[in-house]
Amino acid sequence: MNRIGLKTYKRDKWTIHNILQHLIDRERIWCFRAIIFARGEGTIPDAHDQEIMGKNSNADELSIEQLVNELRVVRQSTIMLFESFNKEILNTNCLFFEYEMPLHTIGLTITAHQIHHFNVIKERYLLLDK
Repeated sequence: MNRIGLKTYKRDKWTIHNILQHLIDRERIWCFRAIIFARGEGTIPDAHDQEIMGKNSNADELSIEQLVNELRVVRQSTIMLFESFNKEILNTNCLFFEYEMPLHTIGLTITAHQIHHFNVIKERYLLLDK
C-alpha cells in the first residue's frame, strides 16, 4: 500500500493518506458529539465541511504506518468511550442539525463510515497497484 498511498483513481479524489486522515478526523468529531449528548450539554453540533478539512490536512506528508497507527489509537479510544456509557446514556436521543438518533447509533455510524471507505480503497485504489 505504500506505493499507492499517494495515488488517486480519478482527478480531484483523495489519496489513501487523505482517506485515512478523514476517518481519523471524522471519528474524533463523532466522539465529541457523543460526549456532548452523553453529558447533556445541550448544544446541537454543527455540520463540518470534509472537503475543507481534507484540503487543509497534511496527510500526504505522513506515512501510511503513522496514519494507520493513529486510526487504531483513535478507534481504541472510541471503544473505551462507548463502553463507559450505561444503557440510559446509550439510548439518549441526539438531535442534530438535520436529524436525530439514539446515541448508540453514533458508534454504528462511525463503524459503517469506516467500512464504506475501506471498501472504496479495496475497489478503486488497490487496483492502481497492479
